[in-house]
Amino acid sequence: MKERTGLVTLMGNPVTLVGDEINVGDKAPNFIVVDNKLTPVELSSFQGKTCIISSVPSLDTPVCDTSTRKFNEQAAELGPDVVLLTISMDLPFAQARWCGAAGIERVQTLSDHREASFGTAFGLLMKEVRLLARAQFVVDKEGVVRYARIIPEVAEEPDLAPVINAAKALV
Repeated sequence: MKERTGLVTLMGNPVTLVGDEINVGDKAPNFIVVDNKLTPVELSSFQGKTCIISSVPSLDTPVCDTSTRKFNEQAAELGPDVVLLTISMDLPFAQARWCGAAGIERVQTLSDHREASFGTAFGLLMKEVRLLARAQFVVDKEGVVRYARIIPEVAEEPDLAPVINAAKALV
């Protein structure tokens, strides 16, 4: 599997990303993750919807917690044709607990803990720590990537406006 360096740091330390780079205009690769009830979920199951995908290292960290809460709030203005997915390596049980405590209703949390299918398909698996790099994607109704951004420092909170605006432009 392809490995890429020099793109992301974790607390200032360089990490290796495993998997191919995904760019705007690429067909989004399919992946299989699990929802909070351990049910397998594939990207292809959202065909016909615009998908905003946010990958985070762990919902139980301050930056991921804050950014996912803001993502949930800002997404309220998006219509029902936009699906919001936050994917992490957290166990589904931890994700469900976190969502309940945080009052998350609009964002669907998905776990990549089993096979790192999403992480390797989108080139976001950090080899050194087996967590996902922080990134944002918008996939249109036909499954084409229309926005792609990897956050260079995993510990920094990302600006959500560009990804929200990219999704708005598609609906």
